[in-house]
Amino acid sequence: MPLSESERRIINAYQHDFPLHPRPFAEIGKKVGMPENEVLRIVGDLREKGVLSRVGAVVAPNRAGASTLAAMCVPAERLEEVARCVSACPEVNHNYEREHRLNLWFVVAAKDRDAVLMTLRRIAAETGIEPIELPLIKAYHIDLGFAV
Repeated sequence: MPLSESERRIINAYQHDFPLHPRPFAEIGKKVGMPENEVLRIVGDLREKGVLSRVGAVVAPNRAGASTLAAMCVPAERLEEVARCVSACPEVNHNYEREHRLNLWFVVAAKDRDAVLMTLRRIAAETGIEPIELPLIKAYHIDLGFAV
């Protein structure tokens, strides 16, 4: 799906350095030459179309609250159903399929370790599949910003 020039300007300008401001979308609008309500409409449209999955801060693991990487071995015929269940948890910011026996991977981030574990238990109870926790041993920074 081709992006408009306005959509590209907003995405390219704010994958990094999102304004820490009471009205960040007004600040973005000033810099890209459009009103705040237009920026909000465009970002909302991009989320609805699935171009943007989220707008929010990326925090180093376990610096604010607690987090963990987890994976599940999901039968192929249940993958979409289980992925929807996992994505419905507010503590899960994304999940993705991998070509592996452990074929559904996701990150759980919550206020503390107990809340992370509670989320993993809830996912197991709702899906009937036990997530495998993959704790962080060594942190790597991967910049996921891509020019569009």
